[in-house]
Amino acid sequence: MTTALETLTALSADEVVTHSHVRDVPMPSGGVLALVTLDNGRDHTRPSTLGPATLAEYGATLDALRARASRGEIAAIAVTGKPYFLAAGADLSKVGQIPSREVGLELARQGHAVLGKLHDAGVPTFVFVNGLALGGGVEIALHADYRTVDSSAAAIALPEVFLGLIPGWGGAWLLPNLIGIENALRVIVENPLKNNRTLKPAQALELGIVDEMFGPASFLEDSIRWADGVVTGRITVKRPNVPGRLERAVKWDAAISIARKSLQSKIGTVAASPYAALDLLKAAKNTDRATGFAAEDEALADLVSGDQFQASMYAFDLVQKRAKKPAGAPSPEVARAIGKVGVVGAGLMASQFALLFVRRLRVPVVITDLDQGRVDAGVARIRADIAELAAKGRITSDESNRLEALVTGTTDLRDFADCDWVIEAVFEELSVKQKVFADVEAIVSETTILATNTSSLSVEAIGAELQHPERLVGFHFFNPVAVMPLIEVVKTPKTDEATLSTAMVTAKVLRKNAVITADTPGFVVNRILAKVLGEAMHAVETGTPFEVVDRSMDPFGLPMTPFELLELVGLTVGAHVLDTHHAAFPDRFHASEALHRLADHGRILDRDSKGRRQGFDKKAVALTAGKGTALSADELRIRIEDGLADEVGRMLDDGVVSAAEDIDLCLILGAGYPFQMGGLTPYLDRVGATERVRGTTFHSPVIRGVAG
Repeated sequence: MTTALETLTALSADEVVTHSHVRDVPMPSGGVLALVTLDNGRDHTRPSTLGPATLAEYGATLDALRARASRGEIAAIAVTGKPYFLAAGADLSKVGQIPSREVGLELARQGHAVLGKLHDAGVPTFVFVNGLALGGGVEIALHADYRTVDSSAAAIALPEVFLGLIPGWGGAWLLPNLIGIENALRVIVENPLKNNRTLKPAQALELGIVDEMFGPASFLEDSIRWADGVVTGRITVKRPNVPGRLERAVKWDAAISIARKSLQSKIGTVAASPYAALDLLKAAKNTDRATGFAAEDEALADLVSGDQFQASMYAFDLVQKRAKKPAGAPSPEVARAIGKVGVVGAGLMASQFALLFVRRLRVPVVITDLDQGRVDAGVARIRADIAELAAKGRITSDESNRLEALVTGTTDLRDFADCDWVIEAVFEELSVKQKVFADVEAIVSETTILATNTSSLSVEAIGAELQHPERLVGFHFFNPVAVMPLIEVVKTPKTDEATLSTAMVTAKVLRKNAVITADTPGFVVNRILAKVLGEAMHAVETGTPFEVVDRSMDPFGLPMTPFELLELVGLTVGAHVLDTHHAAFPDRFHASEALHRLADHGRILDRDSKGRRQGFDKKAVALTAGKGTALSADELRIRIEDGLADEVGRMLDDGVVSAAEDIDLCLILGAGYPFQMGGLTPYLDRVGATERVRGTTFHSPVIRGVAG
């Protein structure tokens, strides 16, 4: 019978091994520092990762160094990485292949045993964080006695919760005991759930994750000199964020309780990993190292072998691979250069566009609107946002000055004459958008790309009166523009290859993920949301209580209920989206007169002074009251699931996107569909909706995950 260790070892057969290279470095005060460099032998496009074979070699290396330390041959040990990377964490391609809880438990224990050798090496140990450090890379550093960081390191983070895991090689116990519970909650739980937010080196230093920061020019040399000072006692390391007795007695449990309530209100209770992380962080208050690590072993084994992680790996693969090679994208070589951008409109959305374009493209950006007052307000808003970025340290003062100088406003459309890209952000009305582009086309050159941010109108119809409709493309952002990572690039039957290529290249430069869609109502995200919201509104209008509608959607694991989503996007916008889809597909999408009444009223939910949900507004309930047969939560859930399976199938049959994976990618990136659900199409397969509606499944075999 094959043991868990043998199975884990077998997974390393084709692993890209990150080797542990050792060299002796003389220390300024005398003695030798053994420097371990982690390097997988690949270039900067392939970060070092930690698989079973890597861990085995790293452990053997540390054993050999401990033996040398016991003989007095070395005075200290330090670990660093190849250029730009310490380590990007566990090799997820291997973790995703783990077949059982027993093998997952073996991986967790191996990680603790190997990384823990740095803590028990017999001499002072250091990690020089010379570049990106994620997950297990950060945990390598946490096991050391001391840490430095390169000020140019790309990112530092424990993203495990985002992937359906927990920091299971020491992070969940070591970090709160190093930097305090509130800081640890931010790093381990809050940041991963905020689109996987990472720390900059200065933030890691401020939190106390690292002890010192040096510039990249002489980072290694400075770190070695600093380590020498620590070893000789010349430098005393201070850690003000290490929790004391008062924090453990008073703040610790309170912080955990607040975090738990916040999670429940924001993401519900379906996702397992955030709550597992909370349990570990709570226990870290009064457990010793061995007990804390054992708890991590058990939690990681549960999650690695669970359905949510398998679904997360499907979603992760979409974001990491498919999003970087968009289906149907033409060669970037035919893209046109963009030397100046025009933005039609000076409102909030237009200002967000302008800020993003000027910050990422570093080219002149001009905005226009109907009168000088609106233009001046728009320019002022953009420049204030730039100043705020500088105040937060996101950009330097010199960068701030340069960016502000690149932003101008005008009421004279002739100032758009030399623009290479013009995007509109005006009222969602076909005739308005048609006039905007007719006016712009009369001014700009024949090669200028025209982009519309429409969320539901036909892009082809918008360009119906253009002389050159082939240079019009849909470029649909999601709000807030700076945060949401998706752009739906809408190709009409007339959009030419150069225009489509320019749109895709521009999206990449803007650091967004682009998915090409056909020109159809709602494209992908809004069409799916319109189906859900239309069914929700139809249910309440035909007698189903609001509370039942909310409960019906709980198994989807979505970050908010249908009515919270409606308030977020705006009730007027929601009503318009439903009207558009009903007009296009009257047999499948419900219109909602009640939603128009709610838009006039202004709200659906009652909230307290801090914006927290308190229930449903009584007048909103009255405005939607209608006759019909109330559905149970299960009946409505099945109706929504079957309706979505039908709609997704039609979208694939009609070629709206290339594959089911693109629909999942759009919903993950554009609608916050949770990783642990894996995407909409795997969910519909698992609950049987695809089989009921289409007699088959979208994926074969069906992707494991939460079954509803």
